[in-house]
This record gives sequence, structure tokens and C-alpha cells, in this order.
Amino acid sequence: MQPLVMIIDDDESVRSALTKRLEQDGCRVHASAAASDGMQQLGKLSPDLLLLDYRLPDGDGLELLEKIRRRHPDLPVVMMTGFPSIETAIRAMHAGTYDYISKPFGLDQMMLVVHKALEAKRLRSRVQKAATGPSEQFGFDRLAGRSPRISETVRLLKQLTKSEARIILLQGESGTGKDLAAKIIHYNSPRAARPFMNITCTALPETLLESELFGHEKGAFTDARRQKQGLFELADGGTIFLDEIGDMPASLQAKLLRFIEEKTFRHVGGTTDIHVDVCIIAATNRLLRALVEQGQFREDLFYRLNVFPVTLPPLRERVEDIPWLAEYFIDQYNREFHKNVAGLDPAALAVIQAYRWPGNVRQLRNIIERAMLMSQGGFLTTADLAPELQTPDRTAQTSPEPGVSIHLGPEGIDIRQVERLLVEKALEQTHGNQSRAAALLKISRDQLRYRIQKYHLKTQREEPQGPPLNDTEPIDPSRPWIAP
Repeated sequence: MQPLVMIIDDDESVRSALTKRLEQDGCRVHASAAASDGMQQLGKLSPDLLLLDYRLPDGDGLELLEKIRRRHPDLPVVMMTGFPSIETAIRAMHAGTYDYISKPFGLDQMMLVVHKALEAKRLRSRVQKAATGPSEQFGFDRLAGRSPRISETVRLLKQLTKSEARIILLQGESGTGKDLAAKIIHYNSPRAARPFMNITCTALPETLLESELFGHEKGAFTDARRQKQGLFELADGGTIFLDEIGDMPASLQAKLLRFIEEKTFRHVGGTTDIHVDVCIIAATNRLLRALVEQGQFREDLFYRLNVFPVTLPPLRERVEDIPWLAEYFIDQYNREFHKNVAGLDPAALAVIQAYRWPGNVRQLRNIIERAMLMSQGGFLTTADLAPELQTPDRTAQTSPEPGVSIHLGPEGIDIRQVERLLVEKALEQTHGNQSRAAALLKISRDQLRYRIQKYHLKTQREEPQGPPLNDTEPIDPSRPWIAP
């Protein structure tokens, strides 16, 4: 991003010459001729450097500098004056200027000062960022919102950080913030001072993934020229985050299960057991229960991982958080892009609240970033939003009605969810009359009651339903779904 340099000087020739040279050197420039306009623009633009004249038609440069220091303490200021004196220079330096330069000055001389000031600001920002510990970067407020769903999720995460939990399963659609939740758990737990190791289970081939996780001995395979420690070893005392655990190869599932059970593992090609103490946070956007039923995921590993499950809600189920999140991202990109966008106008806000967000928070962030780059005004408008938000979202499904075709999005749909929605809709239309609801669905009354129990549905008539059924229980062939 090109640095933004602001000039406040009533001399038009100085403003013009500096603007031309700064732009040639790759800077963006905003110039003001008066103190009042400069102060107004300063709050909107958040420049990286200010070149300030000592004498202005509507104010004194030093008095102006004191106001700037109170509002923008980290902004470097170079004071320019055509009336140099030792006393003025001393006062300017005491007031906090980065440098003091006398007019007339050479443009090469000024550019040397400008580039040094910009580099000093960059270094100061890096130091401040490094000084900010991960616990501050990954506070619980990063997942904050106003919806009950996200508030409950944050409450559960806080409980987990205070516990001795060593196996945590994060579930949720892509873009809901599982990786962020994993870092929040780690950096707010007693393990915060120890390593946080992150690996995506689909990022490497099976052989390399095993070596990355468990390490290998010298000569264990081609190109294994020396012994290598794996992530489990390097994360000793800390946390290892296994993203997309549902795609882990079957052979590694067995080794992971052994580690969880025995707290030991072996290098690839090794014979010695290695013991480490790590917290495992696994994440998946797939339904592990369904993968177990399909034989793609070990059932015993699923139950070992499912000790402390946490589900990150999709954005469409926390719509009241959308304006809050949009404002958060606007503030973030205002600082990054040196803009002063005040927010979304009413029409744009209505568009983002009506959209179903299949990509969840990640998609919202990307949309806001694009809009901020496109925006030329004080508010984001519908013209700034991506075209995909202007058309109906065909991947999002509302409650289907019996007899209505269902469009499958690219991620598919869980058939149990469809079945439950159909049963709920039939009961709603018949005001809880199970006989009529069963007739609408073309199944028997007993088959309907079975599904009411299976999905823990409440009916207006509160008919006896027996004990709740396991919602993962396969459909009994004697109880067909919806008859053709």
C-alpha cells in the first residue's frame, strides 16, 4: 500500500512542487492550504506523515501541532518554516516534531527526510505489533456478537480455556471461524506460552503428512537424510490444531487414535515411543457422523474426538451480527487503506442482511474489503458491493414445502434436515393433526410418530411419543421416508 503524505501549507508553489515529487516517489498526497481544512481532513484520511508549515493564515503551526499530538500521537510531523530560528526549532522539537526543515529547501533534501520518517513509522508499527502478545490479538472479543448463538459459543470457549480439556472438536461450515476459535482457545489457556502448531490435513500427501505430524528417522524413506521432529513433538506442552480432520487418511486416523489413547507415538521408521503433552484441537466442516456411517472415518476415533464438541454457527443463523461484523471490518480496512468510510448506507445494509452468506464470515470480510477498495464516498453503497449480492442466492434454502423441488448447492444438503423440515411443515399446516400430516406426506401415522420422536419434535396435541430416538440412527427400511 502506498504511504499517504499530507501537506498543510498556504504556499501554492510549495504544495505543487512537493505533491509532484512525492507522487513520483510512490506516495499518495493530500494537500491543504489552511489549518482548519487540514485538521478536518486529518481525521478522515489518517495519513502516514504530515508536512506542516509553521505559519498559516488561520493558525500557528506549533499550536496546531499540539492539537495533532493529542489526537494522533503516533503521526510523524515534519515542520517547515521560512522564518527559521534556534528558539523555533527547539520549541518544535519539544512539541514532538520528527524533524524541522527551513525554507527554501531542496526537493532531494526533503525526500530524504520524508523517507526516513516513513521508515521510522513502519518500524514503530512493527515493534508495537510484536509487543502485542497473542492473548491480546486473540481475545474473546474477536468472536463477539449480539446473537444468542455466538454468545453461547463464546461462553463455551471460555469454559474450555479454564478446563484441562485436551481433546476439542470444532465443527461448522467453511468460513465460520474455526481456525480463529482454535487460536482463541490456545492463547487464553494455561498453554498460551507454549507452541501452537497448525496443519491442514489435506495440504500434504499421506506420506508427507505422517512425517509432518510424527517426524521421521534418518533413512526412513527417500530423501530422509536426517532425523526430523514432527509437529506433535514440537508442540510439547502446547496445542496442535488439525484442520479438516474429516479428510485425514485412514492409516493416520489409526495412529492418531493410538496417540490419544496412549499419549505416545513413534517417528516414521522409528522403534522408540515418544511421550508428549499436547492439547489436540480438531476442526471439520464435514459431518463426522455421516462419514462414520459411510465408512470413511473411524468410529472409535470419532468418539474420542467428540469429547468437547463446539459448533460455530453459520452467519445465516446469526443475522443480527451481520451489521456488527460489517462495521468491524469497515473499521479494520479504514486503518489499512487510509480511508474514512462511515459505514453502510441503508440500501447496502438491507442487501447484506438479506443475503444468505454461504461463505459465512470469511465471505463477508472479503465482500467488505472489495467494497472498501471500490468506495469513493463516505458510505458504502449497493454499487460498491459485489454483483453476487445483488442476485438471489440459489444455494440458500428456506423451509421446503411438500411437493416443491429442492435445488442442491455445491456443498449438498443433509437429507435428515430435509426430512425434519418436511415433517415440521406438515405438522404446521395441519395444526398438529398427525393423521392429516401423515396423509400429506404419504406415510402411515406410525411412521410419522417415529419421525416426531426421532427429531424430538413437539406437537400441539402433545401425544405420547415414548423415549427420544438417536438422531443418527439409520432410517428403518420398514419405515420408508417419503413414499414415491
